[in-house]
Amino acid sequence: MSNTSESADFSIRPAAPGDEKVILGLIRELAEYEHALDEVEATEADLQRDLFGENPKVHADVVELDGAVVGAAIWFLNYSTWQGKHGLYLEDLYIQPQHRGRGMGKAMLQHLAAKCVKLGYGRFQWWVLDWNEPSIEFYKAHGAVAMDEWTVYRVSGAELEKLADS
Repeated sequence: MSNTSESADFSIRPAAPGDEKVILGLIRELAEYEHALDEVEATEADLQRDLFGENPKVHADVVELDGAVVGAAIWFLNYSTWQGKHGLYLEDLYIQPQHRGRGMGKAMLQHLAAKCVKLGYGRFQWWVLDWNEPSIEFYKAHGAVAMDEWTVYRVSGAELEKLADS
């Protein structure tokens, strides 16, 4: 697997310093689509530190069309104790709406799946909102299976502070 994947009119490459502004813009566009723009707290400085700082724990790949970034995948490693292997967890995959239907999303999934296979990761997984039927159908069309028997739990904000202090 090379550092970039290319098709006839777009390419996929690892995010690089200087991409923070456009990646944050894509994050905000995705959050707006998910009716949660007011929940975005991330800054360009956060992305600079976390994607490109010393020993990053989160990674991003971007889709470029005619030299402009039009999509991104943000991901990190998780771990399966049952498999005894790392997996790749896709936090966000977003292609700007005006550029959809050209194979960019599929190419990004293939790019990340190839990374998993090459590096010996046991799983490639992500969450999708229940109401996001276009994404659900897209993922199913590429072999994804819903993990309906699992329920996600989260502690954050004041409740996280309260739990930490208990």
